[in-house]
This record gives sequence, structure tokens and C-alpha cells, in this order.
Amino acid sequence: MIEVSNLQKEFLNGQESTQVLKGVNLNIEEGEFIAIMGPSGSGKSTLLQLLGGLDVPTKGEIEIDHTPIHAMKEKERTVFRRKNMGFVFQNYQLLPNLTVEENIAFPLHADGKLTKENIEWIHELTRSVGLEGLNDKRVNLLSGGQQQRVAIARALANHPTVLLADEPTGNLDRARAEEILVLLSTFHRKNKQTIVMVTHDIFAAGFADRIILFKDGIIDQVISREDSDYAKYLANFMA
Repeated sequence: MIEVSNLQKEFLNGQESTQVLKGVNLNIEEGEFIAIMGPSGSGKSTLLQLLGGLDVPTKGEIEIDHTPIHAMKEKERTVFRRKNMGFVFQNYQLLPNLTVEENIAFPLHADGKLTKENIEWIHELTRSVGLEGLNDKRVNLLSGGQQQRVAIARALANHPTVLLADEPTGNLDRARAEEILVLLSTFHRKNKQTIVMVTHDIFAAGFADRIILFKDGIIDQVISREDSDYAKYLANFMA
């Protein structure tokens, strides 16, 4: 599904350059739920932006479903992103004066795909994220947890190959955060949705199949749910 080879990213600031990613190699299987953790500045959010085609690497390769997005021109990446990627952000990035349904449907408008079948899909998504009956309510009148549910439904509107989530529970209290994580986990299990989530929260990471720990621009450790010490690691981290 996702193959990352020798991925490097440098940022220039005047005459100085900062290498944020220093040769990352990572394979993510179709239907996996991956959590990426690490201290601020370790490169985890940069990796997410590169996977989503929002930026290009300085060196290295990214293939998503055998498509080399690292070699694409900007317009090609835009089209690929719109058709294959779903994004969930910490600050929701909704259109505040539009309704729940209008926000969810927005990606479909961009591709001219607002067919009767897709309208039914939007209604199904609204029910799936627990917002039935709120289709015509403006999103700026919703709670933070409800707005994040709208953002998840919008991210899934185009049936994306990969769902990328950047700190999706960062602005929520623990109860609302757990609701969102259960929702993501449900889509992952029922629909075999591939999810890559950046988080600082080990509680959130505990919903993933694998936890990728970043440090100083490289992968420092990979912890799989199948590992015998997975539960022990989570318990120690949360203690």
C-alpha cells in the first residue's frame, strides 16, 4: 500500500539548512492502522505531509498503491490527493458557515461527483459518525467533538485509499477523544481503511496496529500489537 524508501527532507532558512527526515524506510500494508509518535521536531508531521503529497521530499521515494507520488508534478499530486487521500486535522478546517452536509459533500463538489448515489453516501456517513438529524445545522454551532466527526466524514467522502490524521484528538477532552478514536477504529476494522495518525497521546496510539516512534528524523522503534510486550509498553508509558 505505502512504501517509503530512504526518505529525506531538508528545509532552508537563509543560508542554513535543517534536515528533518534523515533516511526513513517504512512499509504500511493495506488496512493497517499506524500511529506515529515522537517529540516535537522529530519529523512525524513532516512525514505525514509528504505521504499526503502536500510537500515533496529532498531525496527518496514514496509509492502509494504502486504510484510514485514523489515524482509527480504539483498538479498531478493535487489530483492524486483529491482522489486517494483523506485528511483529518487537529483544528478540523471546516467551512464554518456551511452545514454539516455541505461540509461533508465539499470534496465531491470539487470533482463534480455530487450524484444521487453520492448524496446517499453522505447521508450514510452522517449516520455512521453519529450526526444523524444534524445535516442542516451549521458546523460553527456544533461542539468540538461533533466538528471532528464532520471532519472525519468529509475525509471519507471520496472513499480514500489512505486516511491521514494529524493530532485528530488534540483539541478534545478525554471522553470526546475516546469517541473519535473509537470511530476511527470502527472504520478501520469494518472497512479495512488504511489510517496513518500522528499523535502525542499514547492512549490514542493504543488504538493502532503499530506504533512508529520517531527521534531526530529517523524511526527509533516500531512496536506492533502482535509483540508480546505491546500491552506492557503501553502500560509503562501511561504510568
